[in-house]
Amino acid sequence: MNRILNAYDRALLDLQQNILRMGEYVADQLDQALQALKDQDRELARRVVEGDDVADDLAHDVEMSSLDLISLQQPIGDDLRTLATVMRVSRELERIGDYAVNIAEVAGRLAKLGPYFKPLVDIPHMSNLARAMLRRSLQALVERNLEIAREVVAADDAVDRLFEALYDELVAYMKRGPEYVDQASYLALVARYLERIADHAVNVAEMVVYRETGRRRAFKEIQGPQKIIPPPGGASNG
Repeated sequence: MNRILNAYDRALLDLQQNILRMGEYVADQLDQALQALKDQDRELARRVVEGDDVADDLAHDVEMSSLDLISLQQPIGDDLRTLATVMRVSRELERIGDYAVNIAEVAGRLAKLGPYFKPLVDIPHMSNLARAMLRRSLQALVERNLEIAREVVAADDAVDRLFEALYDELVAYMKRGPEYVDQASYLALVARYLERIADHAVNVAEMVVYRETGRRRAFKEIQGPQKIIPPPGGASNG
């Protein structure tokens, strides 16, 4: 016989549903930002930037609702870990949303510079890995699945290796001549943003481990999103 949910149980379920909605929204923002980059679509990039307020509002609502439940209900044990997880995950997702906006901003600037000097291969590959990590970390959260969470953590090494190889390649292009500097600099920024998105996906997965086991691992050191700085010696893009 199913237990009848009280108001507190329903509030907890609503909170977890809200964090999943936020995750889907942020993942969609990232997909669109990368599509704008691939297609050099300035209008799509603009819409991604304008959509950032939605993610910020969702994160604020989740945090305030969590704090209300903590202060009013004084939860312990599994419930307290669930609320701590939801609050932390909302911050991780907000950061991923910020990086999606950063990628969209770069896409808008790159669209002004003309066709890419080489086909985009490694960045789409890297973006596929990072997006898969994000979606798998959310799946682990929904299913309370420790195996999937640990797979996400392990997958981060491949993203790090790809970033290092891509960064070295782009630096080599910049050394060839000034005609490569602007595009290569912006593409290096995109690669850095994707590497950090993967780091935040790892943090989401590690919060799943914490919720299920009570064991807290050290989170990856991640700097906040960077402002776009026009490449030295390159054209001004407004």
